[in-house]
This record gives sequence, C-alpha cells and structure tokens, in this order.
Amino acid sequence: MPSETERLVDQAIRGLLASTEGEITGLSCLADGADQVFARAVLDHGGAVEVIVPARQYRDGLPEAVRAEYDRIASKARDVHRLDFTKSESRAYMAASVYMLDRADELWAVWDGKPARGYGGTADVVACARERRIPVRVIWPDGAQRG
Repeated sequence: MPSETERLVDQAIRGLLASTEGEITGLSCLADGADQVFARAVLDHGGAVEVIVPARQYRDGLPEAVRAEYDRIASKARDVHRLDFTKSESRAYMAASVYMLDRADELWAVWDGKPARGYGGTADVVACARERRIPVRVIWPDGAQRG
C-alpha cells in the first residue's frame, strides 16, 4: 500500500475507533499494509488484538521490512490462533479469514471495491461476510490508491 494511502487509511481507522463505544477487540492476520495498520490503531486506542496465523510459514512469507512490526504487534496480542496449514498460500489466507469471521461482530474492510487479485483477497472476504450477514464497514478514504 502506498505510504500516502497507508496514512489516509490509518486516519480513517482511528476516526472510526474514536467513535466506537465499549471494548474493542481487533482480529487480524497482521499481513503487511492494512492488517498491521488496523492492529496498531486498535492497540493505540486501548483495545485488544487477537492474531490469526494462517500457516506455519506465514511470517517468513511476509516482506522482511514488516516482520519486526509483525513480531511487535503479535507480542502484545491477547491471543494468537494458529491454523493447521504449513504453506502460506491462498487457501490458508481464506481459511484464516473465515476463522476471523466466525469470531467477528463486524468486518472493517480496507477495500477499493475491486475484485480480489487472488483467492482469499479482500473482495472474497467481504463477499463471505455478506453471505453470513455480518455487517461490513468498507474503509477506502478519498485519495487512497491500491499498491
């Protein structure tokens, strides 16, 4: 995600958190980009984070530049849920998203409304949430651009 888009998304998420009452628990796989932005904002807001690890090789498949932040956020997580996949691939990502939706009251989707680039992308997760009648809040601020 381009840095300006990351800044805009961060502001939007923090604005939504500020207007949300009660205890917040954010569920995230801590992928680079929006997942980490969301989790960081939830923690800064005083909420709790639960991490869903799609596969044993997941962390090593993330860009090296975001692994330290992944580790930092994961170390503050209230809980870490590990799925039983070995390889970090689209099947594991979608399974992690379904696992997340099984525990979510609402989906906050950082999404430009375009189709997923591959199975398990944001469009697939949004469609799954809507099929399950889970409320979806789409976050795509003016000026945001897909990376």
